[in-house]
Amino acid sequence: MMEFRDLKTQYQKYKQEIDSAIQEVLTKANFIGGTEVKELEEQLAEFVGVNHCITCANGTDALNLVMMAWDIKAGDAVFVPDFTFFSTGEMVSFRGATPVFVDVDRETFNIDTAKLERAIRKTVEEGKLTPKAVIPVDLFGLPADYHEIERIAKKFNLFVLEDGAQGFGGNINGKRACSFGDAATTSFFPAKPLGCYGDGGAIFTNDDELAALLKSLKIHGKGENKYDNVRIGVNSRLDTVQAAILKVKLKAFIDHELKAVNQIQHLYNEKLTGIVEIPFIPDGYYSSFAQYTIKLKNKEQRDGLQAKLNEHGIPSMIYYLKPMHKQEAFSNLEAESKDFEITNELCDIVLSLPMHPYLSEDDVNRICEVAKG
Repeated sequence: MMEFRDLKTQYQKYKQEIDSAIQEVLTKANFIGGTEVKELEEQLAEFVGVNHCITCANGTDALNLVMMAWDIKAGDAVFVPDFTFFSTGEMVSFRGATPVFVDVDRETFNIDTAKLERAIRKTVEEGKLTPKAVIPVDLFGLPADYHEIERIAKKFNLFVLEDGAQGFGGNINGKRACSFGDAATTSFFPAKPLGCYGDGGAIFTNDDELAALLKSLKIHGKGENKYDNVRIGVNSRLDTVQAAILKVKLKAFIDHELKAVNQIQHLYNEKLTGIVEIPFIPDGYYSSFAQYTIKLKNKEQRDGLQAKLNEHGIPSMIYYLKPMHKQEAFSNLEAESKDFEITNELCDIVLSLPMHPYLSEDDVNRICEVAKG
């Protein structure tokens, strides 16, 4: 069976380096806050091009920590794309605030900036909630339209929190994902562009005061030390073992993996153009291809192709089966389906094909032959 995201081959290629890195942590027995964590944070900040990287336990915690630092709370509105993973909106509600879902652009899958501005204006006019922030998502590896998002946010005095859980490694005209907005987060979930061997996350910012506050909040609101608690915080740390693994994998990611997935998407594009709708990458944008997501004509065709791929031992995934506004957890929110026409359609027609740096040209050919049918 072909792998959807081949972590086994990646491990075999870097087995010696990864095993050695893990063994060193075991030998030193400094499992929490070891030197590898600080070294990784420095390397990540340098790669992204920001002053601060603060690691934490996972990408969901990363979102929550930033919103804690910004004191986002009940009565606040936070604008979130309707077509994304649950945690982006979940953490808004977890803070007591209200997520306001916004439809996405059909070509890029990312938040529709014209609809974003309309949603903000509508919220202001209704006067029930105070607009506080927008959380754009870099879906499937492609950065959102930050030039326009930041312009809109400035007009309405909103924070911008880039959800780069899937976008790490992408860029816009050379400016890297996780360097946009007032702060950004990413996830090191194993299947992400840069993944560890468990859960992990990070926050990126150029704001010195925010970085200092986040470092306190992630360790029980610590002051001078962990037994000096100056505020209510949480416990959200990246383990030293995961940091050691990520240091090895970051080097591989920079050296060849990012380039490899982009070469693979070109192979896919050559063979699938005219057969299905291939991913759209705007001029000046570079995707890290967390997923290679195609669009079919309708749900029947999508489901049929997925079944046919499965018969040939080829895995595929549907991201996402259900829009945010239709999730039961958000059923208390007012949302009209007509406001989410694009997301509603995408949930019926998208299909993600195997995508990772170790996919061979033969594998791509095999997948495309089945798709052509």
